[in-house]
Amino acid sequence: MSRPYRIDGLQYANWSPEIFRQMREGAVDAVHVTIAYHENFRETVLNIEQWNRWFELHDDLIMMGRSGDDVRRARETNRTAIFFGFQNPSPIEDDIGLVEIVHTLGGRFMQLTYNNQSLLATGCYETDDTGLTRMGREVVAEMNRVGLVVDMSHSGERSTLEAIEHSARPIAITHANAASWQPALRNKSDDVLRALGESGGMLGFSMYPHHLKGKSDCTLDSFCGMIATTAELMGAERLGIGSDLCQDQPDSVVEWMRVGRWTKKIDYGEGSASDAGFPPMPSWFADNRDFGNIEAGLRAVGFSDSETAGIMGENWLRFFDESFGGR
Repeated sequence: MSRPYRIDGLQYANWSPEIFRQMREGAVDAVHVTIAYHENFRETVLNIEQWNRWFELHDDLIMMGRSGDDVRRARETNRTAIFFGFQNPSPIEDDIGLVEIVHTLGGRFMQLTYNNQSLLATGCYETDDTGLTRMGREVVAEMNRVGLVVDMSHSGERSTLEAIEHSARPIAITHANAASWQPALRNKSDDVLRALGESGGMLGFSMYPHHLKGKSDCTLDSFCGMIATTAELMGAERLGIGSDLCQDQPDSVVEWMRVGRWTKKIDYGEGSASDAGFPPMPSWFADNRDFGNIEAGLRAVGFSDSETAGIMGENWLRFFDESFGGR
């Protein structure tokens, strides 16, 4: 039997030829990469220009991904397909017409919020979650039309449930875990996970230490056991990996993620000043070469070969096939 596809539902590394080579060493067929946190449209275009340059310089290692077939082509040519995503709706500014434009430029995922209230919905760090806004409902419909996936990884509970209900196409939570396993503002309740599974959506499990039980000391068995419990709740076919790998990033990038331009203060999120930077990754997942450890861990907790193949990437591939085209 050929090896399963390996697809990572979210990374934000400090990209380099070394990391691109590690993707190949780890046989990673596709990665959804963050190309905007708080950037406006023009700044996002500049980030796309940088990626175009990397595609040109390293075309033996990476290629741009726009569809599921690009993942298959990447695998056939021993490359990694790169899919663009935004962790905030800032690239569309306050203009619904830019939804189609960013999709044309290669955007395939967009979060409606990044921790804070946005023009579209409420982030998971806000005290009051008022759900989707009027603009949010209109933008979700436009995202559905063009094939830009609604991502609610950093959104509040009510906003997430409303997005699942309002979206005519299944949504994704690309990088989060079960809150019942590890309480964290970004981890998701059983109610959200159940609704996500029933609607045909996808969950990508995150290895970001602040969202793991035991943080950097989380064991592979504990992580894969949480995946098994979540499979009972929403079905193994709705699960994937969204590592949230932020490899080689300086701590200044954490500040950009959390602070952007909305405050003059340092925002420590769920942590404190002592853990404001990037914590060490768990020993079993340091970089893209370690996906085999997760595959072995899934089998060890009782997943079948087909279920393991699905979680490692084939579920994401099916979702890509169904989600990225227009209507």
